[in-house]
Amino acid sequence: MTTDTLFLLAPGFTDHDRREYCPECAEIWGLLSWFPAIKESLEIVYVPIEKPRAAMSDLLGDKNQNAPMLVLHEASPEFENCGIMQYRGHHFINNARDIGKYYAARYGTPYPRGS
Repeated sequence: MTTDTLFLLAPGFTDHDRREYCPECAEIWGLLSWFPAIKESLEIVYVPIEKPRAAMSDLLGDKNQNAPMLVLHEASPEFENCGIMQYRGHHFINNARDIGKYYAARYGTPYPRGS
């Protein structure tokens, strides 16, 4: 089976002199908790709030460091209207709603409301 890579900010990072979490990353965690089979098919990589995020910028360039970010394995299917972008031959999705639409198209989960 192919393994996509999901980059997330870890919950409870420090920024703005307080502990915070990323709402979009939390949205993806919620989706993965509802559909654990998807979680089992991923490599999940936690990245820091500070940039540059080397694990991401080495792969996708300095302009593509948003989290959550789903980097598709080269053999993973692609679907229209899922916000798939490309950089240096890597296909990726850089926001929670489009990741949700991709999972709906690929795994048959419900689509995000309003998408």
